[in-house]
Amino acid sequence: MSEAATAKVFKPAPPVDRITVKVDGQVVVVPKLSPDWQGKLVPTTMIQACEAAGVTIPHYCYHPQLPVAGNCRMCLVEFGTPALGPDRKPVTNPDGSAVINKSPRPAIACATPVSPGMEIYANTPGVKAMRQGVLEFLLINHPLDCPICDQAGECKLQEYSVEYGQSATRFVEAKVHKPKAVDLGPRIMLDDERCILCTRCIRFTRDFVGDDALGIVNRGSYNTIATYPGHKFDNNYTLNTVDLCPVGALTSKDFRFEMRVWFLRETKSVCPSCGTGCNLLIGSRENRIYRYTPRDNPAVNGPWMCDAGRLDYKWIARDDRLKDARGSRPEVRTWRDVLAELAGRLRPATAGSVAIVASARLTNEELYLIRKLAQRLGAATDTIPHLGDGDRLLVNADKNPNTAGARLLGISAKPAGANLNDFAAGIRDGLIKTLIVFREDVTRFGLGADLLGRLDTLVASNVLPNETTKLAHFVLPGCAPAEKRGSFTNIHGRVQRITKAVEPPGDARPEWEFLGELLELITDRRAPATIEGLFNQMAGEVPAFHGLRWAALGDSGVTMPLEPGK
Repeated sequence: MSEAATAKVFKPAPPVDRITVKVDGQVVVVPKLSPDWQGKLVPTTMIQACEAAGVTIPHYCYHPQLPVAGNCRMCLVEFGTPALGPDRKPVTNPDGSAVINKSPRPAIACATPVSPGMEIYANTPGVKAMRQGVLEFLLINHPLDCPICDQAGECKLQEYSVEYGQSATRFVEAKVHKPKAVDLGPRIMLDDERCILCTRCIRFTRDFVGDDALGIVNRGSYNTIATYPGHKFDNNYTLNTVDLCPVGALTSKDFRFEMRVWFLRETKSVCPSCGTGCNLLIGSRENRIYRYTPRDNPAVNGPWMCDAGRLDYKWIARDDRLKDARGSRPEVRTWRDVLAELAGRLRPATAGSVAIVASARLTNEELYLIRKLAQRLGAATDTIPHLGDGDRLLVNADKNPNTAGARLLGISAKPAGANLNDFAAGIRDGLIKTLIVFREDVTRFGLGADLLGRLDTLVASNVLPNETTKLAHFVLPGCAPAEKRGSFTNIHGRVQRITKAVEPPGDARPEWEFLGELLELITDRRAPATIEGLFNQMAGEVPAFHGLRWAALGDSGVTMPLEPGK
């Protein structure tokens, strides 16, 4: 590399201008400019300086990933700036400290930039009185229906009322009544009486999604959120407005009146619906999943998630789940016997007589074990691509969550699915006698029932029944991603952990568990008994994953090159 190229690569970043301010007497240094919701550098605001100082400023309309509106007034604070003399230089006290002129008017912290030497007072009696006043106005017409509100337990109006509000009301007039249970669209219900007009939903839908579907109609205390006349609120990101709503105005039809949020156990995981790999929280109770909600990860999805991914969990509880392992003979029903019989058939198989159709819906660890199985049997492997519609935001056209992992582990052909015709020809010519299929229905991809009927052994592992499992000699019931641990590699090369939230039904088991046992029966070598050990072994053997450790993935994952060595 030339000296000029080296200088270009290693050119130091330009210095960041910083400003020193005080927050409740605490000195804090903040950047002069900070990225806004679009990533553009704009002046750092008071609310950001307070956050840097660890001081909480209550707010409703403000959200760091949305344009600033400044309409709720909940974030009002008092402040002062250095006094300037006739020479425009700061006036100092005898001890050398700057003389501060306290502003006679408060400022909204979400929209007011900081300046050098500014002092912010976030907890004075005046500030507390302003917060009480704002809350009193917000609660004047608010309905007293917390016991039946879906937002109870996650409501900022409740929380701030307890922390900053008054214990009694002075309002004796009749409340203004507004429409209730308004059907905004296929997934959203609106209760206008609860709305505090923060406009988060409007700004998100207009500025992030690009769908100018929501607005405010009427005047004064009769203002309400509404859709454009004759139109439904229907895009693939509508359910994010439920998360954004600080009160119970916008609710999810899917989750409405289903479960109190404080009963839910939240499990950190990753959405398996497409190659983006949005981070999510699985809300479950008593082995039932009630909802998916987004988990903030700036490197992947931020705080957002598409509606399709949120609702892609109901199939996990289907009554027709595969629950029992099955061998080629009716009496072979236990996992131990099924795997022993299958190992007995696979052990003497000659190279080239076995083919494996894996799935990019499996985890990295499971694909790694399939790779080892294929190497032992001399088997060709491939995965089946699943493509659909994508968008400019979070939805990827690749509907497999681990296509990148399958490619890095050498399981997929180039392109994925290219070996299926060879598999069909090999079965037709009698060269391939055993076909092992994971999480796919190969009858839909050129390997019909007549062709599969020629095999000596057909092994199918899946979560739900299909035509392939019906024809299989061996059925190995697997798990949904929410029922096991492991990792996916998304389309950008980010390796992220999935976590078990609920138990699988019947005798269904994580694929990595029974694959490890099958390999041990065939090779007499025991695979690691934990997902941590299996991942670390994979990282040590597969060049694409070198340098990674399970513990280092953390909750947000690690990005690695999609092409090893780069």
